[in-house]
Amino acid sequence: RFERTGDLPDIGKAITSQERAVELTPPGHANLPGFLRNLALSFKLRFDMTQASEDLNEALAYYKRVATSPAGAPSIKFDGAKEWATLSFIHFTASAETLLAFETVVKLVAVIAGLEQTVQHRHSTLHSVSTFTLLAAGAACALERPDKALEWLEQGRCLVWSQLNHLRTPLGDLRLVNPSLADRYSGISKELEIAGSRTSRLTMGPETSTSEGVSAEKEALSHVKLAAEWESVLTTIRTTVPGFENFLLPLPCSSLLQNLPDTGPIILINVHEYSCDALAVMAGLDEPLHIPLPCFSFEKAETLRTDLTGLLRSSGMRVRDDVQGSETEQHRKPQQSRAGPHGETLASILATLWIDVVKPILDALGFSALSELPRIWWCATGPVAFLPLHAAGIYDNGNSETIFDYAVSSYTPTVTSLTSRVKNARTSLDDTSGLFMVSQPDTPKLSRIPATMEEVRVIQAQLTSRGVRELMLEGSDATIEAGLREMENYNNVHFACHAIQDKKDPLQSGFHFHDGRVSLSTIVKKNLKDANLAFLSACQTSTGDEKLSEEAVHLAAGMLAAGYRGVVGTMWSISDNQAPEVAKDFYEYLLAGGGKGIDASR
Repeated sequence: RFERTGDLPDIGKAITSQERAVELTPPGHANLPGFLRNLALSFKLRFDMTQASEDLNEALAYYKRVATSPAGAPSIKFDGAKEWATLSFIHFTASAETLLAFETVVKLVAVIAGLEQTVQHRHSTLHSVSTFTLLAAGAACALERPDKALEWLEQGRCLVWSQLNHLRTPLGDLRLVNPSLADRYSGISKELEIAGSRTSRLTMGPETSTSEGVSAEKEALSHVKLAAEWESVLTTIRTTVPGFENFLLPLPCSSLLQNLPDTGPIILINVHEYSCDALAVMAGLDEPLHIPLPCFSFEKAETLRTDLTGLLRSSGMRVRDDVQGSETEQHRKPQQSRAGPHGETLASILATLWIDVVKPILDALGFSALSELPRIWWCATGPVAFLPLHAAGIYDNGNSETIFDYAVSSYTPTVTSLTSRVKNARTSLDDTSGLFMVSQPDTPKLSRIPATMEEVRVIQAQLTSRGVRELMLEGSDATIEAGLREMENYNNVHFACHAIQDKKDPLQSGFHFHDGRVSLSTIVKKNLKDANLAFLSACQTSTGDEKLSEEAVHLAAGMLAAGYRGVVGTMWSISDNQAPEVAKDFYEYLLAGGGKGIDASR
């Protein structure tokens, strides 16, 4: 009633009742964290009206008790931890308690995501989880702990793909080496979640019978025992199973900094409502280099993203279609003079990215325009993940300055996804070396894209002239069965076809072959251990879900998760006439190394 009327006596009565509920609930009872959370919320609501520091301190104390409770559902503890961290960050930013609160949240992230049984179910819970990770990383930067910022970004982002590893969670990995221990952990976790989700059998007041009180005490003792057993099993896993020392824990910064590429830095850009920061991760540094970006903000990033999306949509650059005629082709180009909903043009979007984001990072790294350009791997968060950092610059005929003058850009969903490929680098050709190509110029029930025929034939001629093994399937020959078979026989693939992204279930995203969709789920199950390079010549293959920007829900990230070491994708559609030119130039550069295979490292 207080939330509707704002009457302080109402909230006072609510607090009194909730305090009584907490007093009557036995320590360790599964319902106690829920009662504590309700009490914390009431103190927070009263603080919002009165600004009394006593109410704020009470809210913080009770939220902390929720987050650190040995009993209760992990989901309730996670909610409490988020509130504890947020309040602490807003009102006591520099406090050591703030860092502890965020640490608690991030540790619960893996527990929450790992309890779900399917990738789809995990995916549905990720929006609040992954976006909160950005706030945690921002807090770590504010507290001058870039090491924690890196750890938390790696732990709390891209949970679907990080846990995918052949459709397994970390629990699935454990089950392969110690099934009984995995079953024990899984069973206890489910019991904890179910117990914390039950409706309380406690009734407050004099009506509570002795038998109900005894029952509650027994339930509490049972839950305490269950929680202790859960902790014991976790300790056993981390101390006795080789390779599981960090089971459901964030990888320490020291581990994340191993196997970094020696050709250039990885740049993480973290943006949230309070600040924007960059973290440069480079070989030879003991910790990430923190680069504040004070001129950029979440609001500005969101404006640029919205306007870019509007410009692309108005230019018809959302689907790869057959484009005939120079007038139509010209219409597809996002004109520099055309403006988006907030008045931004393509030129102003790229200039803002350059002035506020990219150039300050390059200056902090000491980069200058060189003939031999270093590599940069961009790892962006929030709305920045939808912006073309690789094209940032001032495009002026008289005085241009762009990222192309300073570095060669690539993207990575996470630091770990890149370092794992560096660690497992392949140095020799094998029996699967070569390129498998699919061309679908006239897929049933979809628009025609006839230039795919020219595209694959140009590539085929380049490969043949250099003695590189290749195979091309076109039209009705490119069936799902044949395609999957050849993906095992060739370590590189080039798909010139239509594609679809399923934002609700990313594993059902896929590529349209002649007789249906080849889903990422099907590709992942093939366990393509020799997978090397995937060129996805389709529309928007690296454009994700705006509501889940931290999950990199796009085909390019999915193919990385499926095992491909490098993926070429598009942030928006490419015209059917231009695709062959792009592909020709790309393979010409890869083959220029002089070897017999395709050097994807180039």
